[in-house]
Amino acid sequence: MTVIGYIRVSTENQDLGKQRHLLLEYAYQQKLSIDEFIEVEISSRKNQRERRITELIDKLKSGDVLIVAELSRLGRNMLETLNLISALNEKEVQLIFVRQPELSTTASHAQLLLAIYSYFAQSEREFISMRTKQGLAAAKARGQQLGRPKGSRNRQRPLDSFRDQIEAYLHSGLSIASIRKLINPHLEKTLSYNSFKYYIHNDSQLKPLLENGQS
Repeated sequence: MTVIGYIRVSTENQDLGKQRHLLLEYAYQQKLSIDEFIEVEISSRKNQRERRITELIDKLKSGDVLIVAELSRLGRNMLETLNLISALNEKEVQLIFVRQPELSTTASHAQLLLAIYSYFAQSEREFISMRTKQGLAAAKARGQQLGRPKGSRNRQRPLDSFRDQIEAYLHSGLSIASIRKLINPHLEKTLSYNSFKYYIHNDSQLKPLLENGQS
């Protein structure tokens, strides 16, 4: 039996090392030994070859185990994700999602849950993309300067890679709580409401965008 860990990150603030640690920790708890890692630093919108999906399928055989952090690391849309899972099932490969154990192929009702999760993961990506474009277009139409203000710190913070999305959401009238709910699933570590609030309030261009009544 071969155990492979598949790791993919798609934004600058995500860390391959964090996913590797998560998979190794799970393997240790389950008394498994990961024989190989397939690591990819690339956007989910790249093709399967660039994301090493084809290589992954070719490596796995009946009885092998594939460990992934979560469903969103596998496919770029619902159809691709389900096709990949179907191919792995046909090869009798055990698929484990560390953060979503209810989706692992050994769990009951896993196929139905996988379809549901895939659908919502794809819908969320499309929604975020749409709202970001709408918000930035509206800001540009009002003649507002986009991007981080001059003189802002150079050290990368967890929310820096999502700043444009946060700006777009604020332009669209979303609350801090709503923004947190949309962005947290895409972070390696969940951030509190106060972390989002602090980030926005300490950005001279984001703070004025808060609706009246928000603190």
